[in-house]
Amino acid sequence: MSTTTPSELDGLVQSAHTAYREASAVAPTVRAGWLTAIADALDGAADELVPLAQEETHLPGPRLRGELTRTTFQLRLLGEEIAAGHHLEATIDHADPDWGMGPRPDLRRVNVPLGVVGVFGASNFPFAFSVLGGDSASALAAGCAVVHKIHEAHQRLGTRTAEIVVAALAGTSAPKGLFAAVTGRQAGEALVDHPLVRAIGFTGSTRVGMLLSERAAARPEPIPFFGELGSTNPVFVTRRAWEERSEEIISGYAASLTLGMGQFCTKPGLLFVPELDDSARTALEETFSAAPRFEMLSERLAEGYGSAVATVAATDGVETLIDGEHGPAPAPSLLLTGADEVRANPELLSTEMFGPAGLVIQYGEEDRLPELAALLDGQLTATIHGESGERPAELVDLLVAKAGRVLWNGWPTGVTVSYAQQHGGPHPATTAPGTTSVGTAAIRRFLRPVAFQDFPTEALPAALREENSWGIARRVDGRWQPR
Repeated sequence: MSTTTPSELDGLVQSAHTAYREASAVAPTVRAGWLTAIADALDGAADELVPLAQEETHLPGPRLRGELTRTTFQLRLLGEEIAAGHHLEATIDHADPDWGMGPRPDLRRVNVPLGVVGVFGASNFPFAFSVLGGDSASALAAGCAVVHKIHEAHQRLGTRTAEIVVAALAGTSAPKGLFAAVTGRQAGEALVDHPLVRAIGFTGSTRVGMLLSERAAARPEPIPFFGELGSTNPVFVTRRAWEERSEEIISGYAASLTLGMGQFCTKPGLLFVPELDDSARTALEETFSAAPRFEMLSERLAEGYGSAVATVAATDGVETLIDGEHGPAPAPSLLLTGADEVRANPELLSTEMFGPAGLVIQYGEEDRLPELAALLDGQLTATIHGESGERPAELVDLLVAKAGRVLWNGWPTGVTVSYAQQHGGPHPATTAPGTTSVGTAAIRRFLRPVAFQDFPTEALPAALREENSWGIARRVDGRWQPR
């Protein structure tokens, strides 16, 4: 399959920049209609796209249909969000000669789109984090143009999806060039370097993410790089919870860890328990042996997974509890170690085994949990399983400092698209811990605030004019006014 040449990439970015300039002043309700048109087109093409995704990724059909539904739901939700204008944070402070610190000029502030956004698709979510996944959808919602670099793991699917998106936008008032797709490593590097690209969205490996992040920072004019990289997503089980419902916890852990062959960025790779007796070992072996198996996303991922498992298993003090088969469709593996071993080798907590494998850590005394949590790197998620009345405040405080989403008695692999969702975390989980790549707040990554002082009405953006023709929520003289 052909790859995008540097000159082709330049032409697409130039067109995207022109489209962004035209689209940036469009009413949010119009832009919401563009997102809805894309969602409708993708839903209408489900019977074509899902089989193509199955062929290229080996993921099961029901999972892919659910992922496509999530993708189109997200587009419509973001459309509703921008129609209300919340992302603009439009704020008007009228001139006030009696302002407490002295006369105040007329000040009006609004968030404006950054410009052209380059987006790199992920291998493990061919719809939800790919062509029109969270990064592309939120950038378009913000008023930006998008140039998407298709992941080579599902290039035919990505190409066809991009064709459907472009056709859907062509049937609306959207300017030509608002969305485009490119292929090939050279095009991806050129996308990061292009002077008209104003931000990058990335979901993928820590190694590639850091290389691209450094490239974005090394530009003559550095640009923000919103990268979701890696996470081991620890789960801490209190002694009471383990004593009262260890079988339930084992069942939930196995289901979450092996979901999608363990190829989720939120897979709970670490499980901290007091100890494993014979019955718990048996329950783990029986539960994990019953997990469904299918081919991993690519041969390269399968090889990397096998290598990571072997590395952790060879570490001093690590026991192989379940020795799963490796290969294109590996059986689950479970490794076991203790608190002292983790203290001696804290890198065990940061080694991501991207596949159906986990590391169980026997911590012994519960008062050791905060000490172990302090050894963690930044995480997308962290989970506590506890019982009613338990308040592990010190552990919670540590996990809040380490993770973007903290769960109680749940499992992290369900990342719903909603208003309060936070999918991000401190480095190395992401490169921008103050942002999220899932949920309506993701739109704000691709905006920046601009204040207008003493501007004539006719020169103001529509969002800041007195008549509020867009009908958006605004803060006027310190008070929020409804739409």
